[in-house]
Amino acid sequence: MIKKLLDKIFRPRKHTAERENLPHHPPEVSTQHAKKSRPVLGTKKSAKRNSSNKDKAEIITLKKHQIDRDLLSNAAARTIDGLQKAGFEAYIVGGAVRDLLLNRNPKDFDIATDATPEEVNRVFRRSRIIGRRFRLVHVMFGDETIEVSTFRGHHQAEGDSHTNESGRITRDNVFGSLEEDAARRDFTANALYYDPTSQEVLDFHHGFADIRAGLLRIIGKPETRYIEDPVRMLRAVRLSAKLGLKIDPATQAPIAKMADLLQGVPPSRLFDEMLKLFLSGHAIESVNALREQHLHHGLLPMLDVVLEQPMGERFVMLALKNTDDRILSGKSANPSFLFATLLWHEVLAAWATYKAQNNPPIPALHLAMNDVLASQAEKLAIHNRYTATMREIWGLQPRFEQRAGKRPFGLLTHPRYRAGYDFLLLRCESGEVPAELGAWWTTFAEAEGEERAAMLQPDTAPKKRRKRKPKKAVSSTPATS
Repeated sequence: MIKKLLDKIFRPRKHTAERENLPHHPPEVSTQHAKKSRPVLGTKKSAKRNSSNKDKAEIITLKKHQIDRDLLSNAAARTIDGLQKAGFEAYIVGGAVRDLLLNRNPKDFDIATDATPEEVNRVFRRSRIIGRRFRLVHVMFGDETIEVSTFRGHHQAEGDSHTNESGRITRDNVFGSLEEDAARRDFTANALYYDPTSQEVLDFHHGFADIRAGLLRIIGKPETRYIEDPVRMLRAVRLSAKLGLKIDPATQAPIAKMADLLQGVPPSRLFDEMLKLFLSGHAIESVNALREQHLHHGLLPMLDVVLEQPMGERFVMLALKNTDDRILSGKSANPSFLFATLLWHEVLAAWATYKAQNNPPIPALHLAMNDVLASQAEKLAIHNRYTATMREIWGLQPRFEQRAGKRPFGLLTHPRYRAGYDFLLLRCESGEVPAELGAWWTTFAEAEGEERAAMLQPDTAPKKRRKRKPKKAVSSTPATS
């Protein structure tokens, strides 16, 4: 113990000399602070991986593309800046670049980078890794979320990838270079990379020229790309209708004969794609294109059956036009209302069948709803939060025919009255029910007091008898003292 004390007193210079030979650290960064803070990614690590071959890309300068970088969202600009300052490549990619070139306001901004999801997650404090088929990072700034993806490599390369028996990619966590990532994009118009710092657009597949020519062309052999992901066929139809681009003949040719591949796509993915299609603001054009490409068969029952019926087609087209008008005017559209209209004539057919089997009208309607939604779940996984509202909208329709007594007043206070009323007006406009019914409810809702009471029809419904409560039996046993 005395020896240790003497060593501590008489050997301080040796330790000091050793410390002087260590690399110098800035005085403001303490060891304790370094442990608590998030690790900062340096440029040294990424420099080894920055082997993207830009020489094969056509560089579109600002003078040619004329993209105003002030149109980028603040969150997108900060995400690009953060990744580039950490030593990584980062570009605005996909639909945002395409929309900017078409003089449209991008709905959202996606970013591609050579940083792995874990590295992106370490750069940004408010971020999270998501996805199984291909891992992504959501970076959050306020109420805006930026989706960041790592450059993808070929799915047949070594790594975390998998394809099923038909060749459809089910998992695709293979990272690669910028050039490989461009080859993995679906259409040439979506394979453009914009760097806000240099204000250059990198174009590996002549996407800039295709956009200028109004052409939507798939990258690679169409048959192979549709086998990898059959949803690309739906996407081709949607983008063509939304952007006014003509589908390249070679891209279009295999679609009709390969439409059956959609049967193997998970219902949840189909639902997400159909939601984008119907809420694009160009739903009517999209549905017409689906029919032309024979992609509607088996996807939605209403597209198989209802569109073949004059009244059914009129009802659906009115609903889609109503949705398009709302979206193009900057208003929101409720997916529940939309899918309620798309499936209504299937519900009507099933309802008539159950009523013919001597079921009471309201129970018959609920049985019809159950059948249609169960059948639809096999093709398109409509979320439960939507189906619940759809049921309420459908269930209100018989109540609009009840215009006597207190029932109309009760219906006006129903939480889904407005959606049910709008649905009724579509039925009136299509000729399914008399226009007088919709006009009555419009007037009744706007009227007040005695005017409303005067509009009520005579109550001819049989009055329900009140059930008398059974009298308590009087005990005949004498009380005992």
